[in-house]
Amino acid sequence: MTHQRVHLLISGRVQGVWYRASTQREAARLGLVGWVRNLPDGRVEAVAEGPPDQLDALVDWCHEGPRDARVTGVTVERLPPQGDLAGFEVLR
Repeated sequence: MTHQRVHLLISGRVQGVWYRASTQREAARLGLVGWVRNLPDGRVEAVAEGPPDQLDALVDWCHEGPRDARVTGVTVERLPPQGDLAGFEVLR
């Protein structure tokens, strides 16, 4: 199966609620590689690469996030894979 890449911007109450760590756990559970980080404007940004079905599952999860998050929007950009990622990191 061909891999894909997604670039995500998540809005709402997504900082200070363990969103990044939870995204890392979910991505690892799905076997995806990539990274997630907080943005200065209060959003969370993530890039993930892997099989399309697993990426779709991560995107679906990002609409909910961890228990204390209140997601108001998820922007999804689908891109060709670059193959430059290993593991799934929380960037600071």
